Amino acid sequence: MRNFDLTPLYRSTVGFDRLAHMLDSVAANGETGQTSYPPYNIEKTGENAYRITIAVAGFSDADLSIETRDGALVVSGRKTETEGERSFLHRGIATRAFERRFQLADHVRATEARTENGLLHIDLVREVPEALKPRRIEIASGPVVNNEAPQLQN
Repeated sequence: MRNFDLTPLYRSTVGFDRLAHMLDSVAANGETGQTSYPPYNIEKTGENAYRITIAVAGFSDADLSIETRDGALVVSGRKTETEGERSFLHRGIATRAFERRFQLADHVRATEARTENGLLHIDLVREVPEALKPRRIEIASGPVVNNEAPQLQN
């Protein structure tokens, strides 16, 4: 069984549209055989910090593009044409165009990108808004104050 029917998920959930869309896209990408070029690493560098490292040998900073759209980080590379004809005896460094997408969780944003030794490093941080963070409610001691609502008379 290679096909998954997510219709029951759509019928019985509210507000999880993004999750269902992600499951659909993962299933679709698995069937089309998404390429593994260029290779990449994802590492956790802190409690709320992450780094994506992509091998971009042969690409200059001007050849690379990083943007966020629709909850995804999109990294693309397109090699500009070089001046003059070059004759290669062996060409092992791939410089073909690519587009790599990374689905970002809520409240995750890219903070910095830099290239070093043929690697593109993209730093990400998760910033949860204050309203969504857990908060502690202090327990007061002493007599209970009667805060009953006024009763309605008929």
